[in-house]
Amino acid sequence: MSALRFIFTNTSRRYLSTSAFRSSQSATVGEHGQSANTWKYLSFFVAFPGVALCMVNAYKGEMEHKAHAHRPEFVAYPHLRIRNKAFPWGDGNHSLFHNPHQNPLPEGYEDEK
Repeated sequence: MSALRFIFTNTSRRYLSTSAFRSSQSATVGEHGQSANTWKYLSFFVAFPGVALCMVNAYKGEMEHKAHAHRPEFVAYPHLRIRNKAFPWGDGNHSLFHNPHQNPLPEGYEDEK
């Protein structure tokens, strides 16, 4: 046990006395404050506007897609929309996140009836 303590204390003293460790400990705001400001300005003037432009582009693309999108015709395949047991919410026939325009029931779309 004492041998481990001797090795640990000698290596830790040697590491603490190196100039690299001392110089990293003595860093002040004056030396590295400029790089922090650079990253702050890059975040505000490059990253945030870039994200905003990407959001606008995605929104415009989605609106173009939505204008041309059409719902596929309902075909009652026997292997789809099988209900062995009712859902535990609502009337038991609608899924939890049911969208009447996109999700057909076993009989077909609700708004075509």
